[in-house]
Amino acid sequence: QLQLVESGGALVQPGGSLRLSCEVSAFRLDYYAIGWFRQAPGKEREGVSCISSSGGYTYYADSVKSRFTISRDTAKNTVYLQMNSLKPEDTAVYYCATDNSQHAYYYCSGDVVEYDYWGQGTQVTVSS
Repeated sequence: QLQLVESGGALVQPGGSLRLSCEVSAFRLDYYAIGWFRQAPGKEREGVSCISSSGGYTYYADSVKSRFTISRDTAKNTVYLQMNSLKPEDTAVYYCATDNSQHAYYYCSGDVVEYDYWGQGTQVTVSS
């Protein structure tokens, strides 16, 4: 059964760093693009970053460019989101999800509708 499990969320001070993990099971990472999304209270879920199934393409939302880095370890079947210089506005529940569309080998996006399977989320709180 396809499953995604996020971990690494925590309470961190502004300017701090966190690394989120998305461990996937029942499929290989090179079958799907993986996206990271976040949802703050009262707001819509938004795309943060993604990596294509080939690993050759990455996407970042403007709000996180130069601060967040997506990567993957195919041996561990895990995708990471390194988050640096965290701001209070980064506070949200972070989710990872799979994109199995035809373009997923070459391209991915932060559009929620492109993604089908989702993890349960991990809470990130940035506060002093």
